[in-house]
Amino acid sequence: QVQLVQSGGGLVQPGGSLTLSCAASGFRLDYYAIGWFRQAPGKEREGISCISRVDGATYYADSVKGRFTISRDNAKNTGYLQMNSLKPEDTAVYYCAAGDALYCDSGYSPSPTDFGTWGQGTQVTISS
Repeated sequence: QVQLVQSGGGLVQPGGSLTLSCAASGFRLDYYAIGWFRQAPGKEREGISCISRVDGATYYADSVKGRFTISRDNAKNTGYLQMNSLKPEDTAVYYCAAGDALYCDSGYSPSPTDFGTWGQGTQVTISS
């Protein structure tokens, strides 16, 4: 079964850190770019980061640049999103996704329609 299984969400205080994981099964994740999206209540799904499949080029939305780091471990068939200096406005459901024929760099803004396989989503809540 082709799927992405996410883990690592939760409740943290402002200024804290979390790492989200996205484990692929049923397919090789290294054949795909990995995107991370988030959706807050009442808002559209926002593409916040992406990592290319070939050379590891990355994209970050301005809202997370300098605080979040996307990575991948092809040996583990898993992608990660390290989130530091978290703010209350980072509160959302976070989704990982896999997409082919994508090159992620500063000139690319991830669109949900570019990604065909999605994780189940994980809640991240930043609150004191």
